[in-house]
Order: sequence, then C-alpha cells, then structure tokens
Amino acid sequence: METLPSWAILILTLIDFAIRALALGIIPGNRRPTTAMAWLLIIFFVPAVGLVLFLLFGNFRLSRKRRAQQDAVNSRVRAGASQLAAVESHYAGPEWVASAAELNKTLGSLPMVDGNSVELLPGYPDSIKAMTAAVREAKNFVNAEFYIMSTDHVTDELFTALEEAAERGVEVRILFDHLGTLRIKGYRKLIARLEAGKIRWRPMLPLSPLRGQWRRPDLRNHRKIMVIDGEIAFTGSQNLIEPSYNNPRHRKVGREWVELMACLRGPIVTTLNVVFATDWLSETDESLEDQLAHEPELHAGNITAQVVPSGPGFITENNLRLFNTLIYSAQHKISICSPYFVPDDSLLYAVTTAAQRGVDVELFVSEKGDQFLVHHAQQSYYEALLEAGVRIYLYKAPYVLHAKHFTIDDELAVLGSSNMDMRSFSLNLEVSVMLLGEDIVQRIRAVEATYRDISHELVLDDWTKRPVMVKYVDNVARLTATLQ
Repeated sequence: METLPSWAILILTLIDFAIRALALGIIPGNRRPTTAMAWLLIIFFVPAVGLVLFLLFGNFRLSRKRRAQQDAVNSRVRAGASQLAAVESHYAGPEWVASAAELNKTLGSLPMVDGNSVELLPGYPDSIKAMTAAVREAKNFVNAEFYIMSTDHVTDELFTALEEAAERGVEVRILFDHLGTLRIKGYRKLIARLEAGKIRWRPMLPLSPLRGQWRRPDLRNHRKIMVIDGEIAFTGSQNLIEPSYNNPRHRKVGREWVELMACLRGPIVTTLNVVFATDWLSETDESLEDQLAHEPELHAGNITAQVVPSGPGFITENNLRLFNTLIYSAQHKISICSPYFVPDDSLLYAVTTAAQRGVDVELFVSEKGDQFLVHHAQQSYYEALLEAGVRIYLYKAPYVLHAKHFTIDDELAVLGSSNMDMRSFSLNLEVSVMLLGEDIVQRIRAVEATYRDISHELVLDDWTKRPVMVKYVDNVARLTATLQ
C-alpha cells in the first residue's frame, strides 16, 4: 500500500483535530459529566467510530413533536382532571410523603388520589389469567401497551380474549415497542394475528428510515399498562410473553423471568389511562379524551396512589428524582428489587448514604443476569454498596428476578416498569405507581421475603476475592453503561 501524500495526511490530521475540538465543546452540553467523559474517551481513542456511534446514540430526546404533545397533554390533564378533584388526596402522613407527591405532580402532572384497591400478582401465569378474565368482562374499551408482546402458549388465551372483545364491539387498542418486540422470535406471527382481526394496534417508537421514522435506535417505550373500561388496570414489570421469552437457550437451562404485577381499581385507573392515551396520541394522532372523562369508582379501597410517568418525552428525569427523594427521606428501612441496578452518581450516593446513616438497606438482584454488559456493570457497584452497609441478596440462578419495586419505611411502596439504571432514567419511557400505607408495604415485603428465602447473601470478603479478570470486565462494562 502506497504512502499517502503529505497533503492528504495534513487534511486527515486537521479533520481528526477538528472532531476532537468540536467534541470537547458539544458533548458535555446537558449531559452528566460521567456520560460526557465516556463519549469523549471513545471519540478520542477512535474518532471515526466514536463519531458515528455518537451520531446514532448521542441524542436521547424524542422529537420536538412528541415533546410538544406531551406538554399539551400535561396541560390538559391539569385543566381537565375535574373528575379526580373529589378524590385528590390530602395525605395526613409524614410531611416528606406529601412533598414527594407534590414533586410527582409538578413533574408528571398527575395527582395523588385516594380510594384505590391493589391486588398483587407475583405469579407469572396468575397475572396473565387475571388480565384475560378482565378482558372477557370488558364492555367498552381495552387499552394495552407493553414493551414486548408475543402470541405463544402462555399468552394465546389472552390474545383470544382480546380478539373476541373486539368482535363483540369493544374498542381494543394495543401498543408494543417496535424494536423490543421485533427481536423476539415469532414477531411475524404476532403481526399476522393482529392484522387478521379487529384489534387496533400500532408499534411504539417505530424505526423505519424509509418511511421517515427515525430516532436514536435504542430509545424504548418500556411501559406495561392494561386498562379495561376505566374501571380496572394492570401494571408492573411483566411483558406479554411466556416466561422464557421464546428463547430455546433460556428453556434449555431453565431460565425464567420472575415478575410482580398489580391489579388496581379506583381513581388511579384513570391516571394510568392518561399515560396510555398520551402514547396512543403520539403514535396515531387520535385523542382518547372521551375515555378520560369516565367517572372512576371512587371508593374501591383504602389505598392512596399516584402514577409517575417518565422518559425522554419529559425534560426532567421524573423517576430518578422521585427515587432519590424517597431514599433520602427514609428513616428506618429501604428494600429495593431491581433486575438492572446500574445507578448514576446521585442514586448511588442516596443509597449508600442511607446505609451509612443507619437505615437498614437491602437490595435484591439476580445471581446471574440475562444481559452480559448490564450484569457486569451492575456488579461493578457491589463493592461500594457492601462497604456502605447495604445487604445484597442474589436471587438463585437460572431465574431472572425481573420485578421492579421498592419500599420505604412503613409508609410507601413504588412499583412499575422502571429499573434503577441509567437507561430507565434517560432512554426508556417508563411508568411507576407510588402506593401509600403500611398495608401495601407489608404485602410487598411479604413478596420480598419469598425472594430472600431462595437467595443467598453476598458478603464483602468473598466479593473482593473474585478473579481479577472478572473485576476488569465489570469496570469496562461500567464505562459502557454511561454512554447515554
């Protein structure tokens, strides 16, 4: 290969210098310092590759149109939530709980409401059966959005119930994340089944450049919501798919996902439907405001609750701000269950500071994760957590503990689709529900006790003796987790 002429070398050198200089002035803007540093490192080491990756993955905001729609919906919710005014809560508990609720309302526009009932559904098939039964009773509408959907031996009965509901005149609307579902075996079978019936459906955040549909490829709508007739709703961690995700490799080793869903009744159902209606509007330009005028069941139970939507459609990281606020407010006990615990600095400091000031903090995670880089990034935080006094319980492999919830003292619990990782804080559209009262806290802690029974506790002395190569991989993976 002939040597390049001197003028070509000069031009390439100037381009390389320009890329690095521009990166220094552009990348740190509106990004965490750790995230900016990670991008700068990859661009400085391999400028061409780093630049291409940054152009593909560097922008974590949704389009201006979608952000404008979100702002418009928030304004209409604030102005039009008159049917919830009678049940908007004036919680008489600790002041920090009311402060957190006000934060949520400011960020996500949705009020805290009294008079709800919550049934926990920790069994994977139990939640599918409960949703199927509710759909069979539907009279007016069914709204369902899930990150992943699949028609398989576990979900077939539910899809049949949805099809039958649509046939008898119920308005059935379905949303699923485009890339999240596309990568699952059986995608074409799902699409064929949806196209054959009367169900109205759309992929969320579709990525189809030839149709003008383009955005950062790893933005995801990770929410899990089903609302029936404005009377009953389901939300939590579970996708609509069999527990091994239609993956022969998972079945071979017996790997199944362990979830926690909740069935809710009362005014909280309307606020969950607001989140679905926002996403449906974004994907179809069809407003569902007539559904939101439905008068909810005002006294379904005695639980106060508040829905917290979050994601790149908001200018703030609603879930991260709530999680930090609650963890700093804890006085006695924090129990966290998160399949992907890759905190930013603020959350790591909140958790470790809580343990250092005497709060009993425990973390439930999987012994072996399903995602190599994420699992190793998560492991890179274990030493700091253990040194601070956090107790870490590793859920027995090959199961993947995919449930997402945490409890604070005896006052409240948060349950939903959000992991405690930087992807869920910045890149994913998520939904969480804050639930108040000792009763729901104790019920979720009873579920956590079953996790503890089949987990083993990680000990600092044992963890620091892990192989050097494992430590190296953990640290490299930690760096990649900040590329947002």
